[in-house]
Amino acid sequence: MGLLAPLEKKNGWTLAEQVGQLRPDGVQRLLNHSEWDENAARDDVRDFVVESIGSPDGVLIGDDTGFLKKGTRSAGVQRQYSGTAGARTSISARQ
Repeated sequence: MGLLAPLEKKNGWTLAEQVGQLRPDGVQRLLNHSEWDENAARDDVRDFVVESIGSPDGVLIGDDTGFLKKGTRSAGVQRQYSGTAGARTSISARQ
């Protein structure tokens, strides 16, 4: 619920609030220390999509278009290519 929520910023606190927790400890533990089975997660997502929006004659197109990151202290705001901007962008004050 938290990762899929339309939150402007996604960090331990905002994700915890989104799922009804008072503190981010549980969310951080889940994200940092849990073992994930990537194949099972992929299968779960596929099953969800088929059940939710599936159609016998439908086509699903995955678009990996990036989005411009904001701020200077968030993870991943260094120079990077963004398909939506069509170029390398520098968001961070440091390069």
